[in-house]
Amino acid sequence: MTTMTEASVREFKMPDVGEGLTEAEILKWYVKPGDEVTDGQVVCEVETAKAAVELPIPYDGVVRELHFPEGTTVDVGTSIIAVDVSGGAAPAPVETARTAPEPEPEKKPEGRQPVLVGYGVAVSSTKRRPRKGPQVPVQEPAPVQEASVAIQTELNGHGVQTAAPVAALKERPLAKPPVRKLAKDLGVDLTTIVPSGPDGIITREDVHAAVAAEPAVVETPAPTAPAPVRAPAPVPTYDTARETRVPVKGVRKATAAAMVGSAFTAPHVTEFVTVDVTRTMRLVEELKQDKDLSGLRVNPLLLVAKALLVAIKRNPDVNASWDEANQEIVLKHYVNLGIAAATPRGLIVPNIKDAHAKTLPQLAESLGELVATAREGKTSPAAMQGGTVTITNVGVFGVDTGTPILNPGESAILAVGAIKLQPWVHKGKVKPRQVTTLALSFDHRLVDGELGSKVLADVAAVLEQPKRLITWA
Repeated sequence: MTTMTEASVREFKMPDVGEGLTEAEILKWYVKPGDEVTDGQVVCEVETAKAAVELPIPYDGVVRELHFPEGTTVDVGTSIIAVDVSGGAAPAPVETARTAPEPEPEKKPEGRQPVLVGYGVAVSSTKRRPRKGPQVPVQEPAPVQEASVAIQTELNGHGVQTAAPVAALKERPLAKPPVRKLAKDLGVDLTTIVPSGPDGIITREDVHAAVAAEPAVVETPAPTAPAPVRAPAPVPTYDTARETRVPVKGVRKATAAAMVGSAFTAPHVTEFVTVDVTRTMRLVEELKQDKDLSGLRVNPLLLVAKALLVAIKRNPDVNASWDEANQEIVLKHYVNLGIAAATPRGLIVPNIKDAHAKTLPQLAESLGELVATAREGKTSPAAMQGGTVTITNVGVFGVDTGTPILNPGESAILAVGAIKLQPWVHKGKVKPRQVTTLALSFDHRLVDGELGSKVLADVAAVLEQPKRLITWA
């Protein structure tokens, strides 16, 4: 018996750490049964469909039980840890013997009973012997056949020739009704029996004799075509020595579902432009030496982000979303700039809130924090909600460009390819220049070809002549 009462035990349930999430996977427990915990102490780390999140306990006490091991996916609202808030030590686990329930008394089989008075279950008083051998239905001559025989006989008696001879019509075996019934019950074809009765009548003895003479023949069933056998569905092979299966869950599962939904919901259009970014790369090197940006992350992505923000300011209609329920286009007067980030748990797209209102140093600071948090796997669900447009930098992988898929609910996504030295015509001469290719995918319900082209052209123009950051801002 334990000194704790059930009233002193508090159950901490899996919270909805995002908006509308239904489950989370327990990645790591930081406590064990018997540990003391305080209000606000982190007890575990869980991964939702959007991010990895640490969960603090909301009260003081002693851990009594962890309900699920690490690696378990738990529904939101399910208790995951029990804490004794009275301060007592956690009880040692006690094995309680479970007694098997007593078997119910065996019920004697009962016959079917009538449900309504006068409507009982009818029991057949007659039983038919199973037929032997292949069943050949007895062909009873139709009345028209008998009539045709009679007509033919009548016509022949008057010297009229008929087209069909009487011999062509099969005569009906002669047998009395009881004998016919016997033959039918025994499965005997009367046309195969040689009659022994007077005037060619088949007798009961003839039927029984036919049955007695058939066993050697009828016991062997006639060969039948084998029933078609449906081939079993092929079982997928799995070479454990050379293959590894990774469960799709958490961020990867959510990303896969979101990309499929986006690809088959929003009509995608992608446009490309190749641009000389030599001047932008020179500006990046100068900004790295600027004391106003000291300690901040300065790279080409920073200026690409600023160029996209300038292009959106010049073409504000591109910053919108599609309201399917109300069949409306929602124009956004703010820009939450998403930055696609590859993490060990999968691709996530946190966004910089109100990026349009930030100065270049502020934008650099936000970019640095976003990337660092993503790499540590600490991005919060709130940081990944409410994005309007996104940048994906595939150039860091040495890729020239691609056709990016829209982040669900957003209007456009800009892919930035690798920046490489390439031969380029500059001031009438072929020179080595820093060149990259940009790709802009947009939702054609929101953005037509003209608007999409203007946005992409403006981004390219700013990166080609970065002084436009001042003249167009």
